[in-house]
Amino acid sequence: MRAIAIANQKGGVGKTTTAVNLATALAASGKRVIIIDFDPQGNASTGFGIPRDKRSPSSYEILFDPLLAGSAAQETLVPGLMIVPAIEGLAGAEVELVGEPNAAGRLKAAFQRLPACDYIFIDCPPSLSLLTLNALVAADGVLIPLQTEFYAMEGLSQLLKTVEQVRARQNPKLDIEGVVLTMHDRRNRLSDMVAADVRAALGARVFETMIPRNVRLSEAPSHGLPALLYDMRCPGSEAYMALAREMIAQPARAA
Repeated sequence: MRAIAIANQKGGVGKTTTAVNLATALAASGKRVIIIDFDPQGNASTGFGIPRDKRSPSSYEILFDPLLAGSAAQETLVPGLMIVPAIEGLAGAEVELVGEPNAAGRLKAAFQRLPACDYIFIDCPPSLSLLTLNALVAADGVLIPLQTEFYAMEGLSQLLKTVEQVRARQNPKLDIEGVVLTMHDRRNRLSDMVAADVRAALGARVFETMIPRNVRLSEAPSHGLPALLYDMRCPGSEAYMALAREMIAQPARAA
């Protein structure tokens, strides 16, 4: 099992889109995958068509009772892919956990109760919060979606610094799984320039596969489906299948 936190404190960079579609692509490749929706907005849960009244036990409950983790993992429409859904109450978990023993290790404690799988993806909220810290303490690696836009590198250094701090103090096995460039637009010269700058700065940490801007990727969640089920031949779906193949071939990247 490899646990991967999908994190970037900047919102709107494609974290949930990557979690949903990369997990689907890996499951289609024969891997057993669990997504933990760890964002109070619950967008990953919506992306699999999980009704709000069917989201309990959730990622909120397993923070306080790890024994619920096994029953919290729900089957999805994708064979081999399960999800631990999120509820809005997760937003209050940080306040409730302040002062509690091992507040940053609650998610890790729940992992032992999850069904056996090859990958766990943790869809983190867009902030460097206690929830994100729980994900980093529990994870083996961090996958960072980075949009190919002007402000792409803004905040990335702070995230990398946080990863280093977690590695030094709480989780020495934590690696940078990789950086995946998202929202790439071939028609936009700036998009190519940003991609080149990111590769020059981060080198082998950056996956070769880039995720394009694609209307189908945006439409799919409104139908409660991953893009690979909504339109498996669209450029976005093909890109996530390519990213899955790249991840399987190179499962871990040195930080």
